[in-house]
Amino acid sequence: MSKILVIGARGRAGSAAVAEARGRGHDVTGVARTAGDSLVVGDVTDAERIGELAAGYDAVIAGVYDGGSDPAAFFPRAARALVDGLATAGVRRLVWVGLASVVPTTAGPLVLDAYPEEYHSLFFAHRAALDVFVGSPLDWVSIAPSGDFDHADPSRKGPYRVAPPDARALISYADFAVALVDEVDHPSRHREAFGVLV
Repeated sequence: MSKILVIGARGRAGSAAVAEARGRGHDVTGVARTAGDSLVVGDVTDAERIGELAAGYDAVIAGVYDGGSDPAAFFPRAARALVDGLATAGVRRLVWVGLASVVPTTAGPLVLDAYPEEYHSLFFAHRAALDVFVGSPLDWVSIAPSGDFDHADPSRKGPYRVAPPDARALISYADFAVALVDEVDHPSRHREAFGVLV
């Protein structure tokens, strides 16, 4: 059994990760910006708070978003806080919920032309967060849907597989959560971004 801290536990990916990890018998603490639903309060951009919360844990899963902030500021700031906070707590393994658009491909590191231009700033912000992780000593991995989440059907269909970006591909939150927790239970990838689909 592992002790896992899930930051962004009120979100769809985060709550699915909490359910999957608890279903495997792990000791899981969910973190959200506001109290309620048996969640601990914490801000992913607060390195000191992350250090306090992560102390004694084996790994952290982070699926975060702040619709009220500029993504270009939020994601790199969150990444820096995670790097600093986890260093304080002595936690090395970070599983980050990423985007397919920043998964490297044979054609280059970004797949932007398949997505509307209004989303490009979000993609570049995620890329900036990964740059922070690359420059850190963390044993991080960024997992993304190869395309997008299946918002219409959240149920598990599995098994998932690692696949290159494909804007048409869908994966449910339940299947995605299996990939997240697998990289805590049996880390197979290190310091890289990749996509998954069913």
